[in-house]
Amino acid sequence: MKIVILAVLLVFPLFYAIGHNNVLAKQDTAFVRENYSKQEVCITMRDGIKLFTSIYIPKSVSDKNTYPFLIQRTCFGSFPYGPNEYPNMIYYSRFMMREKFIFVKQDVRGRYMSEGKFTNLTPLITEKEHSNMVDESTDAYDTIEWLLKNISYNNGNVGLYGISYAGFYALSGALSGHPAIKAVSPQAPVSDFFFEDFHHNGAFVLAVGNALPAFGIPKDETTANHWFAKHFPTIKSNSSYDWFLSKTPLNKFGKMHTGNFFWEEIKQHPNYDDYWIKRSIIPHLKKLKNLPPILNVGGWFDAEDLTGVLDIYKIIDQSHSSGNTLIMGPFGHGDWSREQGHHFQGDIYFGDSLSTYFQKNIELGFFKRYLKNQKDFELTNPKALLFDTGKKTWTNFTEYPLKETQPMVYYLHSDNKLSAEIPDIDSLSYQSDPKNPVPYAEEVFKSIDFLPNYMTRDQRFVSNRNDVLSFKSQALESDVTLIGEILVNLKFSTSGTDLDFFVKLIDEYPSDEPNNSFAPSNVQMAGYQQMIRSEMMRTKFRNSFSHPKPLISGSKTTTEFKLQDVYHTFKKGHKIMVQVQSSAFPLFDLNPQKFLENIYEANEKDFQKSLVNIFSDSHISVNILKNN
Repeated sequence: MKIVILAVLLVFPLFYAIGHNNVLAKQDTAFVRENYSKQEVCITMRDGIKLFTSIYIPKSVSDKNTYPFLIQRTCFGSFPYGPNEYPNMIYYSRFMMREKFIFVKQDVRGRYMSEGKFTNLTPLITEKEHSNMVDESTDAYDTIEWLLKNISYNNGNVGLYGISYAGFYALSGALSGHPAIKAVSPQAPVSDFFFEDFHHNGAFVLAVGNALPAFGIPKDETTANHWFAKHFPTIKSNSSYDWFLSKTPLNKFGKMHTGNFFWEEIKQHPNYDDYWIKRSIIPHLKKLKNLPPILNVGGWFDAEDLTGVLDIYKIIDQSHSSGNTLIMGPFGHGDWSREQGHHFQGDIYFGDSLSTYFQKNIELGFFKRYLKNQKDFELTNPKALLFDTGKKTWTNFTEYPLKETQPMVYYLHSDNKLSAEIPDIDSLSYQSDPKNPVPYAEEVFKSIDFLPNYMTRDQRFVSNRNDVLSFKSQALESDVTLIGEILVNLKFSTSGTDLDFFVKLIDEYPSDEPNNSFAPSNVQMAGYQQMIRSEMMRTKFRNSFSHPKPLISGSKTTTEFKLQDVYHTFKKGHKIMVQVQSSAFPLFDLNPQKFLENIYEANEKDFQKSLVNIFSDSHISVNILKNN
């Protein structure tokens, strides 16, 4: 069952849009100072380490007016520091801030003003041998215990929340099992650094490699400053493509990160070994008991943490479906936390006040219901609230994944057609040259991106390249809505012993598509090839991410991998398109196309051209929404 909510029928005006941001910021700053008092404390953990904690308490507290805690634990700083220093926004949503909670923000171990040693994605200790063994779950537990005992006028309820890395800490806190935790919202949570953020299916995400100092430079003492900032590379180029090409292979790139412990760990663990497995939060979620309600939040166009939110929701849902909710909007990384007014991802307009809609209709109601026992959230409580990125509407589903869908297989025909018809076996070929890799976006030639915004970009810029294969359907005679996972199955051969595939699902607009009145005048929507979903696969991991194997040169081979979930309607007159290529640079590092035990030790002489054949029994498997 589903309920469609048109994005244009929002009850909130564009008062929260860009033109009013300065006015609102002044109002928010005044509201914080007038309505909250601030405390800064160092809370002692069970092993004696002290964690810096900022606490914002509503001034209206009393014996008859108590509030729940809403806690964010973070590795990115509890700014601003100082008992008399107040932020513009305590919580990113002014609706939450005005509703009033006891907001708590804490620096995790080894970060900023907290003591201890920082570890990326601290492994959770499932069986603690003695009472002083610690991880992020015990730190959350000890923090909650201290708050309940030392902060007056709390109502005994605790909520945990956080975006990105803070989402990982929110989930870790939920795993503590503290009985006061009544609601948790992991938003674009980091779950496993081998499959998101710094890797995709084992390929290193080079485009965010310059962020390594923020994760791998330890601090010498507690500090309120960004101690790692001086270690960011100096970039002397106007082209991301050219600059990263000059830093290839990875051992050359790594020279900029000497002394970075995280980079050293990445180099030492090129496969999915025990180091990465211990840092994944996914296996621990399978063992949860008495889990509090979970509001999972993500963006369909999140270039960092799309995998985590979907996997986490599905794993939890297998045993805790009643209190588990998924929200997926047309957002990039964390974009639901900031209102654009006219909401764009890249060139594509999706509607108005979409972030405001989520913050007021969903997030606020979730925390009011479970932390303040206000039941109004039940009126709109979805199982899954998903945004159709083609129709540009919200849909409220009573289950997800959907059981009743129509499976469909689209084959990559040798005449470049994309069709459900089973083809005769033939092939198309291209030459993949590491010295001339396919760029992941047109913009990389004129910018240096830290957080790439590529997931809706027009793909016409590769139309003249002979190392990209394109497969198109006929113009659709009616709307076709894809929902759920997409599975790629490539049958291929190559002259090398290793190879990457970057596969894209694309919505090609008709030649008479009108331009959007809000978009820049240079954006032409007629014939636009909007990327809907893409993913990288390093084929030496085709059988196992833990035990890679070389390809047999010239031998037909199969690799299968997910493109992640999608909810998108290809409208009548549009075409469904699939592109296949063997690089997406500098989003991902370059594959030498020669099998190496450790790609981080590759030399320039290891890189070679490869002739790639894609056979016509290659296909993508999708699920089509019935009765759409």
